[in-house]
Amino acid sequence: MSARLRAAAAVAAGAFLVSGLAGCSGGGSADAGTTGSAANASCPNGKIRMGVEPFEDPGKLEPAFRTMAAGLSKKLNCPVDVSIVEDYSAEVLAMENGKLDMAVLGPLGFVFANRRADAQAVASFGLADGTLSSYTAGIWVPKDSSIQTVADLKGHSLALGSTGSTSGDALPRYALKQAGLSDDDVDENYAGGHPEAMLALTNDTVDAAEINSQTQATATREGTFDPKKFRQIWKSDGIPNDPVTVAGKLGPEFQAAVQAALLDLDTADVKQIGAYLDVDPAGPLVKVDKSTYQPLFDLADTLGLTDKDV
Repeated sequence: MSARLRAAAAVAAGAFLVSGLAGCSGGGSADAGTTGSAANASCPNGKIRMGVEPFEDPGKLEPAFRTMAAGLSKKLNCPVDVSIVEDYSAEVLAMENGKLDMAVLGPLGFVFANRRADAQAVASFGLADGTLSSYTAGIWVPKDSSIQTVADLKGHSLALGSTGSTSGDALPRYALKQAGLSDDDVDENYAGGHPEAMLALTNDTVDAAEINSQTQATATREGTFDPKKFRQIWKSDGIPNDPVTVAGKLGPEFQAAVQAALLDLDTADVKQIGAYLDVDPAGPLVKVDKSTYQPLFDLADTLGLTDKDV
């Protein structure tokens, strides 16, 4: 299937998922164990529905985010339902259609969620020194490959992650553009996620693959990727880590309550998530806002990305 057809299929899948988000694989609820919370400004609907982008295996993400949700439930006196969504487009559509109150989004996903659903970034994953963590996008090839630069990818296959991904889609494609390559010059294939793109390379089914620093760190730690057998031919500038966002339609009082609760969480509540985001050493969540992610808004405009690209 061509990259363009895969992109269309991903959008269609996302639209389908919105109607049944509560039954999404990996979903779960962290219950605050209280009653009468529906009247609370920090619990406007009796519970908070939080979506999480599928940046790693849902089986790994679900328990990590349930730990965070449990801490948030206690702070807000409100149950928090966690759903690991199918893809990036599903998460944006779910927030736009009022199916999510909160969402952990990729930086580029936040751009679209802000524009389409007035999503507001309130917190992200911090280091132990209190600064915001970051990561990098990358393109890797086998160590003995003749491909030395991005320009050398002409006529070769490249595994990307998912449509709408910052490091798995937009930034690698931007690198191709900067190298003077067109869409027709490279056989771009969407693997379905960061781990899948890496596996396409390690299984020798593509000539190159996007592998961001988060996926590389996790896979190296777990023994599923040996960086000595591969070579990075391109690396992006640092990308501010994924924002935790709140649906704008729920109003500033809810936003402020959620932000305060998130910033007051213990490091232990978010450390497991941080491990998958290459946050080391992990610290508490830190405050962010739209301006933190302005470079991604600029990137979307530079690439001319539209709703069809997420």
